[in-house]
Amino acid sequence: MPGPEAVAVRSAGRLFVVGTPIGNLEDLTARALSTLREVQIIAAEDTRQTAKLLARYQIATPTVSYHEHSPARRSAELLARLLAGEDVALVTDAGMPVLSDPGGELVSQAMAAGVAVVPVPGPSALTAAIAVSGIPADRFAFEGFLPREGKARRRLLRDMAHERRALVFFEGPHRLPATLADMATIFGPERPVAICRELTKIHEEIVRTTLGEAAGRYAEGGVLGEITIVVAPAPRQASEPSAD
Repeated sequence: MPGPEAVAVRSAGRLFVVGTPIGNLEDLTARALSTLREVQIIAAEDTRQTAKLLARYQIATPTVSYHEHSPARRSAELLARLLAGEDVALVTDAGMPVLSDPGGELVSQAMAAGVAVVPVPGPSALTAAIAVSGIPADRFAFEGFLPREGKARRRLLRDMAHERRALVFFEGPHRLPATLADMATIFGPERPVAICRELTKIHEEIVRTTLGEAAGRYAEGGVLGEITIVVAPAPRQASEPSAD
C-alpha cells in the first residue's frame, strides 16, 4: 500500500514552466499552446503582456500576476491550488521563466511540496543570441543582469576579465552605454562582442563588432528594447601553457 506522501503527490496538480515568445508571437510552440489552454490558471509576470498573447490565440484561461514584487501569500495561494489538484502554468513576459525571473521561488516551493514541475521549452533570448552572435560559444557563462551600481558592476566584470568561456548578459537600454564602456575598459577594446537587440521583433538588430567600437556606437544612448550581449572568451595569454 502506498504511503500518504505518494497519494498526495498523485492527487496534486502540475506546475508547467512554459516558454513564451520573446517577440514574434508565431514562435509559440504547439505544446505551449495546448498547455496554456488546458491548465486551470496561468501565473504571469505581467498579466497585461500575457493577455496580448492569449488574445492572439483565443485562449480564455484566467491569469493571476506573479512577479518579484508579489506578496508572499501569492506563492502560497498558487501552491494551495496545485495541492488541491489544479494545473498551473508559469509564464514570464518573454522567454523561459526562472532565467533572470522570480519564478524560481514557486518552482522550488512546488518541488518541496512534492508537486510535479514540468518544463514546456520555448524561445529564449539567451540561446537565440548565442546562435547568431558569430562568437564561439561551445562553452559559455550566463551572467543575467549586471549590478545597477557602477562600482559593483565593475568589480564583477574584473572578476570575469580572464574567463575562457563566452559571456552572456542581459541589459536594459538605459544602462547599455555605461555597461559597454566598462566592458571595453576592463575586457579590452578589441574583444569581439555581439549586441542583440529586440530579437525576433520588427526592429531586430544584431551588431557584431568589438567592445571599443560598441562603446562608442552606443555612447549617446537612445536605443530601445531589451538587449542581450555576447562577449567573446578572453584570449589566451602568451605565458599560458597550451591545452595539448
